[in-house]
Amino acid sequence: MEHDKIIVRGAKEHNLKNVNVEIPRNKLVVITGLSGSGKSSLAFDTIYAEGQRRYVESLSSYARMFLGQMDKPNVESIEGLSPAISIDQKTTSKNPRSTVGTVTEIYDYLRLLYARVGIPHCPVCGREIRQQTVDQIVDKIMSYDEGTKIQILAPVVRGRKGEHVKVLESARKSGFARVRADGIVYDLSEKIPLEKNKKHNIEVIVDRLVVKPEITSRLSDSIETASKLSNGIILVNIVGGEDVMFSQKYSCPDHGVSIEDLSPRMFSFNNPFGACPKCTGLGVFLKIDENKIIPDMSKSVRQGAIKGSGWAMEGSSIAAMYFEALAEKYNFSLDAPLSELSPEIIKILLYGTGDETLTIHRKSVYGSGSYEQKFEGIINNLERRYKDTSSNWIKEEIQTYMSEIHCDECHGDRLSKESLAVTVGGINIADFCKKSVVSALEFLDTIEFTEKEKIISAEIVKEIRERLNFLQRVGLGYLTLSRSAGTLSGGESQRIRLATQIGSSLMGVLYILDEPSIGLHQRDNEKLLSTLKRLRDLGNTVIVVEHDEDTMYAADCIVDVGPGAGVH
Repeated sequence: MEHDKIIVRGAKEHNLKNVNVEIPRNKLVVITGLSGSGKSSLAFDTIYAEGQRRYVESLSSYARMFLGQMDKPNVESIEGLSPAISIDQKTTSKNPRSTVGTVTEIYDYLRLLYARVGIPHCPVCGREIRQQTVDQIVDKIMSYDEGTKIQILAPVVRGRKGEHVKVLESARKSGFARVRADGIVYDLSEKIPLEKNKKHNIEVIVDRLVVKPEITSRLSDSIETASKLSNGIILVNIVGGEDVMFSQKYSCPDHGVSIEDLSPRMFSFNNPFGACPKCTGLGVFLKIDENKIIPDMSKSVRQGAIKGSGWAMEGSSIAAMYFEALAEKYNFSLDAPLSELSPEIIKILLYGTGDETLTIHRKSVYGSGSYEQKFEGIINNLERRYKDTSSNWIKEEIQTYMSEIHCDECHGDRLSKESLAVTVGGINIADFCKKSVVSALEFLDTIEFTEKEKIISAEIVKEIRERLNFLQRVGLGYLTLSRSAGTLSGGESQRIRLATQIGSSLMGVLYILDEPSIGLHQRDNEKLLSTLKRLRDLGNTVIVVEHDEDTMYAADCIVDVGPGAGVH
């Protein structure tokens, strides 16, 4: 067997009629020809499918369960194959939680950078916050009203999966009587049911006290005990009220805001510890859009000016009954264009009558009658139905009348206010992600780290800078890391995958690309070609299905599939 060629014999997938071809290895090869001639059948359905299939078959049966078997392509033999990676134009996730930063893994390194050298600030006043001493915590608790019942808790498990038998046993042996697991208080002598595959929060109850002047000494001892158990984090539970977190690490003396130890998960919008609690890390809400309910103000209600699932006048007798009752009560005409009605009437139609009732006249084949009923408003009705329904069909129907709006708590930044209050170089992680790739690279050069921070951050910054450079090299310097992956074009998502593959620096791999020049400005073509050559120079075989002339001139070898398309 020759090791410098991929030898295909008798390829018969789709339009290929018993094709034999030899493709040089470790070269940039372009497969070209008319649309329908069988380029993709040769590259993807034959060479890639067989390379991937053989690689998966070489793995253990356990690993194969997760990867799924590929069908053997219709070909007599292929020799000289390497493990194959396909980079087509449908590779990016459409998940609303995926961004350019998460897809390229740059965001993972950013989270690490902010967790290691970030400077926390108070989310309320913006001042840099420092560690709290035991005395400061005691003073804060003693400022509560006298007679307040409190519990001093030590959080020993925070958001971790498992049954945590050893943790509970250790607490029992240390002489503690009770713990609070997921908000429920248990006696340590009883069996505590914790599901192995769910995340749990467990706090050891160190002491129960009533606030009065003579408890200062005991309170101080209890806080020190709790602090030792949980590495400096103390929870004070006001009985019948909320939990207040104190940290011997970071706290604002003016506003009492404590921030737990900085960790990478605190900067993840896909983790409850970092995500904005209101939008759960999505940054946007779906809300009923007034302009979609009333798209045309020049029409009247009777002419169908009002849209919305179940609220079109002509399609619903119930809607008609409500509209007639509204017109009767508020003295307006259903035949008048909505532009002639007062803003108050429009508001009542959309948001309801509040506590006022309408007299609704019901007519049916069984007779007629009237009854008093409040009107909740079209928008309120749709939002309630959207929240309550278990039918995907109704959800999708109501979604057509919705628009995305930025979360008013995080303003689209996806993270909690505590996470957004941590800065590196004077900006938080969300502001860094709003910079374009080019601006982010420039910003990294301007950050002034202390000697200690330089030692900690050197490797992390190097990785971030390298990955940003890869994106710039494939002509994506204009993208921001916060850009949603679902909004990328096919060409952009393909080049992001390319940049990620260069970053992995693998050798001896067979890369197969599908028309990477699509959607690319001519001035960026050079960048793309130099990227493909770099992938080849690392020691890989690069096969590109392409019509582009510049790519053909740059190739080491061209396979022209033809002479005609289809059956010819």
